[in-house]
Amino acid sequence: MTTTAPAPRESGLGYMVQAAFWFAVMGLLVKLASRGLPTMQIVFVRASVSLTLAATLLWRAGQRPIGTNQRLLLLRGAVGSLAMICFYAAIVHLPLAEATVIQQTSPLFTALFAAPLLRERLDGRVLLGITVALVGVLLIARPDWAFAGDATANGHAWHYAFVALVSAVLSALAYISVRLLGRSENPLVVVFYFPLVTVPLTAPFAAAVWVWPDPTQWATLVTIGVVTQIAQVNMTKGLAREPAARATAVGYLQVAFATLFSAAVLGVWPDAWSTGGMLLILASLLLSTGGARQ
Repeated sequence: MTTTAPAPRESGLGYMVQAAFWFAVMGLLVKLASRGLPTMQIVFVRASVSLTLAATLLWRAGQRPIGTNQRLLLLRGAVGSLAMICFYAAIVHLPLAEATVIQQTSPLFTALFAAPLLRERLDGRVLLGITVALVGVLLIARPDWAFAGDATANGHAWHYAFVALVSAVLSALAYISVRLLGRSENPLVVVFYFPLVTVPLTAPFAAAVWVWPDPTQWATLVTIGVVTQIAQVNMTKGLAREPAARATAVGYLQVAFATLFSAAVLGVWPDAWSTGGMLLILASLLLSTGGARQ
């Protein structure tokens, strides 16, 4: 009699790479949509589209939407919603690469929170990888607070950089909650609760500043919702399969993707600094993906 060996556990890193790509696409579309639409309206429509898609996926899968840990699901939705609002505001008022790089400091906060909350251990390779990646993303964005006195520094209002940093902290808390929920909840349920909280949270603010979109803007808004849904599903699956700090470190790829999209669509071409930063990010991935363990 032959027996079938159990299939190896599917790696979550591939899902996190896909999530980074689609989140970068989202950032580019938000940047384009913000040229004529208020930030809260973009967040509200994006969440409405995601809620429709998430509910449809749950229905097709025959999955009950209620979940088993409603308190943590609602908390994840609230924290994720606030993180998204802050990130979208940063994208609108900062260059795409700079907003993305500041938001991508979230793995540092994730590692900080994961140690006491998830009891995850990190060795030197993961910490070194995160450090190298931070240097890389700083080279790409070159914010004025890090490159004071340098002619290549990007001078922008400090409070929008602070908003992006708040988004990073909130994102880290959301990652931790997704990691916890991944142990007991279907990924589709986790994704469903995010827009379920965001829609009523942002509806009053969106209504107050509503600008009726033209057909192109409607298409952009709907696409934002679709690609964000894809990114959220991939991120949720990735975080359920990998230690939180290692999985979120892959999100640094989002900075490289955002830089490339800015060059191709917005005409902002990467210079030698940005190229060096992307190479450092790739090096950090080689360092960090083999060093975390639970």
